[in-house]
Amino acid sequence: MALDTFQPPVAPSPGTQKQYQPRLKKADFGDGYTQPTRDGLNHIRRVVPLKWTTLTETQAKAIEDFLIEKGGDTPFLYALTDDVTRQWRCEQWNRSLDTPNTITATFNEDFSIVV
Repeated sequence: MALDTFQPPVAPSPGTQKQYQPRLKKADFGDGYTQPTRDGLNHIRRVVPLKWTTLTETQAKAIEDFLIEKGGDTPFLYALTDDVTRQWRCEQWNRSLDTPNTITATFNEDFSIVV
């Protein structure tokens, strides 16, 4: 199965930040000592909160429709500004119905194997 590429009609608004979530296994010892170990090959997951402001109705609908189609469980490809294309999932987004429209979404890097 080929992954769809997310190509929003406009770039996210300025201020996009990358967050990192390392996944670690930790062994806690009785004297307060903790020994952390990396959990897996891809133990650092990128999490990116994105925001699109001042969207027209058509632009907002395009982004919203794509995210609804993916349903939170289907990965897709997306390249952040000046970054490489990575595989992502989006389990949470919202849209304000004001004029102009605003959409916020959180993209989580996805390491699942798609066949």
